[in-house]
Amino acid sequence: MPSYDILLIGAGAAGLVAARTLAQAGQRIAILEARTRAGGRIHTFADAGFTGPTEGGAEFLHGDVAYSRELLRAAGISTHDTSGKNYEASGGKAQVAAGFFVEDMPLLLQKLQALEHDVPLAEFLEQQFPDEKYRALRDTVTRFAEGYDAADARRASSFALREEWAGNGAEDSPRPEGGYGKLIAWLVQEIEAAAGVLHFSTVVEEVRWQAGHVEVVCRGGSTFTAAKVVLTLPLGVLQAEAGTLGHVRFTPELPAYRAAATALGVGPVIKFLLEFEEGFWQEPSADVGQPMPNMGFLFSDAAVPTWWSQLPDSRPLLTGWVAGPAAAALRETADAELLTLALNTLAYVFGSTTSFLRRHLRAHRVVNWGADPFARGAYAYATVSAAAAHEVLNHPVDNTLFFAGEGLYQGAHTGTVEAALVSGVDAAKRVLS
Repeated sequence: MPSYDILLIGAGAAGLVAARTLAQAGQRIAILEARTRAGGRIHTFADAGFTGPTEGGAEFLHGDVAYSRELLRAAGISTHDTSGKNYEASGGKAQVAAGFFVEDMPLLLQKLQALEHDVPLAEFLEQQFPDEKYRALRDTVTRFAEGYDAADARRASSFALREEWAGNGAEDSPRPEGGYGKLIAWLVQEIEAAAGVLHFSTVVEEVRWQAGHVEVVCRGGSTFTAAKVVLTLPLGVLQAEAGTLGHVRFTPELPAYRAAATALGVGPVIKFLLEFEEGFWQEPSADVGQPMPNMGFLFSDAAVPTWWSQLPDSRPLLTGWVAGPAAAALRETADAELLTLALNTLAYVFGSTTSFLRRHLRAHRVVNWGADPFARGAYAYATVSAAAAHEVLNHPVDNTLFFAGEGLYQGAHTGTVEAALVSGVDAAKRVLS
């Protein structure tokens, strides 16, 4: 029964940065990770025919993410801006996108700023824009909240979306050079250099605790003990039903913490990573009737509504994105069917055929985060009851159990790597204090 000062459950961004902080402070720590790799919902890979680092999970830095940039600098990792034109396609016709995603954006923000009490976004839109002339606005705003934030408009906080839309997070989105995986590898090296231990393929099933002592029981019967535990389980896992893969049982149970986790929102995402032999979308041809030269992002009315390229890198990789309720509806769909859905979408928007696209497809992968038992979603979004739920989850249990993770973050960067990193280091500081 290995014993440590502190155990950390989960080797995602929050768990790794917390472990680094604690190990460098002289604590004997170990991380228990269900997967065979570190990173959690950050997953940079370069196998299965892909010609370079490819992001199955987090990909961009959104807005002024100070702590992420601090760590990237410490790791010697540079960033590069995205580039290219934004296109929108509807009814099979594409054009360069307008600047605002909503024509009446100033009016939308004005109504949001005047809102005195938080309500779900769907309720806000129904109250403030009930007329038929605002149907397009209601539909567009709902699609954006569901697509960009992976949120359910019936639960998403209007106050939180007001803060996000008044900023520039969606427009300022550089990438780490070589992918987020380089930062994950650096954090692992930092932990191991400080004598921290990582146990992979270690699925935690039960946390038995009393003040000042914890036993963590894993699948197969292995048990670890410590004085304290930092749990960086994704919200979707904290919300998982008993008896399902990934569920962690607490003995004694923590009903207030379970209820708080359930009160928060977590949205599913499906990423479609399709690398072609060449950038067929750049120029017209006999097989491409509607090219989009220098395409950075594409937004359409198709089943997979959002796509982006790797510009300024010319690598012929297109990434598709389905999020929120639309991704939830596809949660149980087989990867082969999802690939067909993606190819049909590209054939529609580029005026091509699925058979042409399949012939020129070099590598592909579908990453369905909602169906992943150790994620059960992609990232959190704020609900109307988020503040009260965060207050519970960010309070340690008898100075013994500490919670952290992207879903527990309170601030302007909800649903980002920055949220996970800040939450992780904050939890480590609470443990040390």
